Formats: sequence, C-alpha cells, structure tokens
Amino acid sequence: MPSAIILIADGTEEMEFTIAYDTLVRAGIKVTSAFVDDGSSGMKSTGAVHAAKGSRGINIVPDIYFESALTDPISYDLLVVPGGAKGADTMSKHLGVQELVKKYLDAGKYVGMICAGILAALSAGLPNQPLTSHPSVRSQLEKDFDYKEDPVVVSGHLVTSRGPGTAFPFALTLIELLCGKDQRNEVQRPMVFPPDTPW
Repeated sequence: MPSAIILIADGTEEMEFTIAYDTLVRAGIKVTSAFVDDGSSGMKSTGAVHAAKGSRGINIVPDIYFESALTDPISYDLLVVPGGAKGADTMSKHLGVQELVKKYLDAGKYVGMICAGILAALSAGLPNQPLTSHPSVRSQLEKDFDYKEDPVVVSGHLVTSRGPGTAFPFALTLIELLCGKDQRNEVQRPMVFPPDTPW
C-alpha cells in the first residue's frame, strides 16, 4: 500500500490539507499528518499533539509531531506541503522541512506542493524546473524556476499546484502517479464532478 506524509502548521490552508488527505485516503493510500512547529506553540515532540489552527480558524488535530526520523522517505512514498500564508512560511523556513524535501526527491519519491507551500522549493534550493504556485508568491519564484500557470505542473517527482481551487486535480494527479490512472478514475468517478469539469 502506498503511503504519504502531509505536513501541517498553524496557518495551513484547510482545503489544501483536507482535500489532499481525504482524496489520497479514498485511493487506499495510508496517510499521516505531521505538525510543523514555528516554535511558538510550546508543543514538544514527546507531548500530546495539539490542534493546528488553520488559515480560516478551523482546528485540525495532526497525527504526529514533525520529526525528520518519523517522516523519512524510507517510510513514505509521498511528501505533501500545503499552502496558507502563515503555514507555508513556517514550513519553508524550517530547516528540517527543507532537508526532507531534498531527501524525498533524491530518493526518487514524490513531493507535492500547493499554493504558497511551493516556497519550500525555493528555500530547499531545488534546481530550475517547471512549477506553479498561488499568484501571490509568483514573484518570489519566477526568477529561479520555469514558472507556469497550469492548474497542476509535474516536473519529474515534483508536483505543484496553484491553490484551494486546484486542490482536487492536484490530489488526483498524486493518486495517478502513485497508483495509476485506473485508481484515479475509481476515486474521481463517485466524487460526481460536473460533466464539464476539466480534470
């Protein structure tokens, strides 16, 4: 069974987190969420995991506290970095997250980033390649990357997407890459997207 680790922090965009988590689970992917602390929560890795407060004030309880040893690519096939301005800022500046992004790609594992979460590609020092992001962070990325405006951009094992409105095609693309097109279709069909939906 494929497995995925999804990062979450205070200020993470709820739709990008929950749509990715839920859609991957529907495909039979074992999903774990890990809380990335900005240092202000007082939460310790040995303590109980508290709720992350999303960008719209919704509280989400992560599965584990972020530790490099618990989120290593040996244990997972996919790393997902959601957006939300405050959450994305926390993740992109976190040295452990930067290192983890590089580890996954070096190991030939997939990394999915959406919205402002793509700033982690910049802070991790990834090489110039095609990607997309939320328009609000385009200016920070377009000098170092081949910037696109497609809903989802796949560049080798890096998968990027634009924002809450592209969270479904983002998640479905991740399913197709991990499990194949048939499994993507199996998940997508009962979701009952309108007939003219372009994915």
